[in-house]
Amino acid sequence: MSIDKKGLLIIDYTNDFVDENGSLTLGKPAQQCEDKILSLANQYLKNGDYVFLPTDIHNQEDNLHPEHGLFPIHNQKKTWGRDFFGELKNWYQENKDNKLVIMIDKTRYSSFAGTNLDILLRERNIKELCLTGVATDICLLHTAIDAYNLNYQLEFYEDAMSGFSKENEIFAKNHFKTTLNAKIN
Repeated sequence: MSIDKKGLLIIDYTNDFVDENGSLTLGKPAQQCEDKILSLANQYLKNGDYVFLPTDIHNQEDNLHPEHGLFPIHNQKKTWGRDFFGELKNWYQENKDNKLVIMIDKTRYSSFAGTNLDILLRERNIKELCLTGVATDICLLHTAIDAYNLNYQLEFYEDAMSGFSKENEIFAKNHFKTTLNAKIN
């Protein structure tokens, strides 16, 4: 019988979303999540749990993508903007060969849309997910809704996620609690 594992998702924590010079930055509030995200990543590895890094990737020439025209060009393949922000870049380089650390390219808001994330989670007997990163009100929200609909238990840490606006972040956190039955620490 396999033992249930937990999965930490570090969503879109890249230079374009977090660094002051990023093309779609959330700025200081997102930067302030760095220590908590790294602490959780280390804790998950120490416990033998999984760390997934679903990361936005775009092609500037793809004018058929639904985000085309909605946002500035961001997270282009093989650019500084798509590199992980700050110490997460070093953490990933040090741990990328660990079988518990898995990076996933995603092209939509949800980490599940068009990826093999659900398959990877089920293969590893993961039933509980902790979502961190950016943006609380877009990519975390869409990922959380899909995760809920796939019967995953959800957990969040307020100091490990950031949204584009306080109003939207409040809405998303309330939605996590009241509609998706998530635990918020």
